[in-house]
Order: sequence, then C-alpha cells, then structure tokens
Amino acid sequence: MILAIDIGNTNIVFGVFQDKNLIAHWRLSTDRNRTADEYGVLLKELFNLSRINMQGVEGVIISSVVPPVNGTLEFMVKKYFSLHPVLVGPGIKTGISIKTENPREVGADRIVNAVAAYSLYGGPLIIVDFGTATTFCCVTAKGEYLGGAIAPGIGISTEALFARAAKLPRVELIKPAAVIGKNTVSAMQSGIIFGFAGQVEFLVKKMKQELGGDARVIATGGLAEVIARETTVIDTINPSLTLTGLRILYDRNQSTADSGGPNPCK
Repeated sequence: MILAIDIGNTNIVFGVFQDKNLIAHWRLSTDRNRTADEYGVLLKELFNLSRINMQGVEGVIISSVVPPVNGTLEFMVKKYFSLHPVLVGPGIKTGISIKTENPREVGADRIVNAVAAYSLYGGPLIIVDFGTATTFCCVTAKGEYLGGAIAPGIGISTEALFARAAKLPRVELIKPAAVIGKNTVSAMQSGIIFGFAGQVEFLVKKMKQELGGDARVIATGGLAEVIARETTVIDTINPSLTLTGLRILYDRNQSTADSGGPNPCK
C-alpha cells in the first residue's frame, strides 16, 4: 500500500492506495502547532477505524504548500511508518515539462494535479482546483505545463465578506432559487455561487483562446460539484485528482523511495 499526503493551507488529505485503487481517504485540519505524535495518533486511529493495517504501508509521498508543517509530517512518517517519504518538489520526476518563468515557484499541488490530469485524460487541459485558493492550470497536448491563474478561494472570500460586513450572516453555500435574491441570504448565495461560476467561465474562455483551440476542463476540490452544476464549461469532476497524482508520482520515483537515499527535493 502507498500513503499519499497532500498538505494544504486549510486541510491535510491522506489517501491510501492498494495498487492503483484509492481504498481510503481522510481529511484533517492543517494545524501548525500539532506535533508529529498528534498526527501519528490521529492517523493510527483512522487506519484502525477503516480496518486497514498501518504496517502494510510500503511507501509514502508528500506534497505541501505549507512549509512549516513539512518537517512535522516527515518526522511522523519516519517514526510511525519507519519509511523515508518522497517529497514533491524541485528535482522530482514528473513526466511533464514546466514552461513557466520560474518552475521552482509553482505550487506542488498544481504540479501534482497537472501530472494526474495529463496521465488520465491527455491534453490540452485546463485544471480548476477549488481549494483555499481557486487555481487554474493549463497543460498542452505535449504535456507542457504553461502556468495559469490564481484567485481567492470561495471559502476565504466568503469568510472575508462575513468578517468585514457586520450585517451579513454566514450562509450555506447552495444554489438559490433565482439570481435576483429576494432576501439577504439568497442574495449572498447568488453572488457567491453564480459569481464564482461566472469567474470560471470567463477565465476558461480566455485560456482556451490563448491555448489556440479547445481544451478539456477538469475540476477538483471541495466545492467543484457545486460550481460545476452552474456552468457548462467543466467537462469532468475528479475529487481525488491530487491524491491520484501523488500515487502516479510515487510510481515514477520508485527508485528513490526504495533506496531511502537523498530526497529528490533536497
């Protein structure tokens, strides 16, 4: 079994693969103050609840956009799994060519998503990830990662609205009955749901123009299904895209994982 760990700004997602099948996945809040032992105990309990033997894990791969947490999770893996994790970063074998001005500044999550989407669907591609930030990534038919766009995520945008506007309440992120809201709650839901759907449509349209043709649009992230229902530009929703990309990258870097030698990201 392979354990894939995706460290995001809001959540850390753990996924267990048996061969190429995702047999379990869990989400914990990202807490910079949590110790390696705390993560280890929580993960051990999750394995037990899912009736999966932790000792069956043969390899671990980690991607992260939160550097302060990296050392904690690395130490946890070494202590509780007795394994040397593969880290996604500069030097790792991806199978795609990164054509940005500074490849080292591209977030690990964006590279992992690109690897998974290109491996599963081919190119050209536009990948939309509805996470803490909403990211748009473009991959050519040749597997070249060109870059993309980064926008404030739905969660942090709505939290800012609640925090800065005293009379606006927190609302459930569901589609309202109409675009023209008849009360404060429905008006906010309209602005959030239809507004972000419009953002996706505009950016996808402009990216397709710059790519010089049509491209398949893949969506992932917690709110992908909510937004996808309100637009026709999203072709495929894959909630486990990032975990799948980590599993693919682990396979491509198997020699490093097996040897326990120098990490390709260091």
